[in-house]
Amino acid sequence: MYIDKLVKEVEEDIKEQISDIDIRCMKNSMRVLDAFQKNRIADVHFNSTTGYGYDDIGRDTIEKVFADIFHTEDALVRNQFISGTHAITVALFANLRPGDTLLSISGKPYDTLDSIIGFNDNKSSLKSYGIKYEQIDLIEDNFDIEKIRERLAVKDVKMVEIQRSRGYATRKSLTMDKIQRAIEVVREVNDEVIIMVDNCYGEFVDEIEPVDVGADFMVGSLIKNLGGGLAPNGAYIVGKKDIIELCAERLTAPGQGKEVGPSLGINKSILQGIYMAPSVVASSLKTAVFTARLLEKLGFNPIPKFDERRSDIVQTIIFGDEEKLIRYVQGIQMGSAIDSESIPMPWDMPGYTDKVIMASGSFTQGSSIELSCDAPIRAPFIAFQQGSLTYEYGKIGVIKAVKNLMEK
Repeated sequence: MYIDKLVKEVEEDIKEQISDIDIRCMKNSMRVLDAFQKNRIADVHFNSTTGYGYDDIGRDTIEKVFADIFHTEDALVRNQFISGTHAITVALFANLRPGDTLLSISGKPYDTLDSIIGFNDNKSSLKSYGIKYEQIDLIEDNFDIEKIRERLAVKDVKMVEIQRSRGYATRKSLTMDKIQRAIEVVREVNDEVIIMVDNCYGEFVDEIEPVDVGADFMVGSLIKNLGGGLAPNGAYIVGKKDIIELCAERLTAPGQGKEVGPSLGINKSILQGIYMAPSVVASSLKTAVFTARLLEKLGFNPIPKFDERRSDIVQTIIFGDEEKLIRYVQGIQMGSAIDSESIPMPWDMPGYTDKVIMASGSFTQGSSIELSCDAPIRAPFIAFQQGSLTYEYGKIGVIKAVKNLMEK
């Protein structure tokens, strides 16, 4: 009864935030619908190709839809991408050459990029190819503008990388106004450097995207926001045409680029996924706001707070205790539609340095737009929760997690 009473209080507290999310959802839905209608999406675009994938009208039109939604010159949207990390890897190797420097201005990137950059001396890393890496850490969740100016004044940096979401860091996600200011500063000092944004978890959270404020290109996964819970795999890169061409030739082969790559029956799922994405992202945001307020009332430390501005769908909760963290994550699994009887346990996960516990009772393996929660087992024991295809299922899952947390 105590939890039921608390839930009603929370729902009353967050009415304003829910209303704001609905307004943004409507605007983003219009962006998507306009792109569908401009490109005259029809039943023919659901058709599939095999083999080389020559003249796949559905695949080619999907890329025009993505380019129009994000106001870019071109797009690469492929099921041949295994993940967002794979798409980032393709983009980095496509646009950087031996002797070039990659500069992250948002601190250390997500853990899965460690081997790609070469933090652990992987023989296939950028470092192994003679590509240098530097980073400028954030200062209290803000870009270090002075250091950015100072470093870029020496014009030997080929690419600037910005990670919008927090990854497994305790920092807040970067809002669009902060990203815009950082890009303006970069352009003031060096207008030739390539600016890339890792946009994972951030799409449709705001009414504009990093490419709208000056980024040359951005990258993301289709089993996160833009897949709408329907795309079974894949990722995207959107941006300037010359950059996309290099990415396509890195993904397939020089001289073939975007002309090859069979869709293998995925076109309808991608189109339906991007069509549903604004609504699904809105449900994820509502679930995050609900979680933040409920856990705050229970005495835990959620970041961001329920009434703070958001830039991604990730809700973190600092538990400060390993057992509480594990019980909460296991409770999220109990609230899932798939594998609800499974009990997640910390394990050594490929691409991560710490043991990771992950709750993901999802229809698509690893889908972060469906209700999921994961955490590296390290102090201060932070849960990273994402998604929910509907707000109703999100609330049910969170309530089950809280009850499992409080049972002991």
